[in-house]
Amino acid sequence: MERGTAMREISLLIPTFESEQNIDIDVKINGKKRALHYRVEIVAWQDYAEETTNKVEVIRRVIRDRDKDWQLVQIGIPTDATIPIMFRKRQGEPL
Repeated sequence: MERGTAMREISLLIPTFESEQNIDIDVKINGKKRALHYRVEIVAWQDYAEETTNKVEVIRRVIRDRDKDWQLVQIGIPTDATIPIMFRKRQGEPL
């Protein structure tokens, strides 16, 4: 990677989740404004029960079928009913 292109992460706690949640963050990095766009999808295992019982396959399918403008950022901690998956828009737009 070129110098300055590594992505640093900032953790934010999002208190409530809907089945899909879009998060837009405006930041200033070294004096330059950037808009960062995230999407959190709450995947219900039950939605895939007829296709497979393999939870790893469900996660693979959600990642594979995503809009290619979004990249995987994080797979959250699963529960018995759901798993949160976070994506980031591939290129933040300058403000």
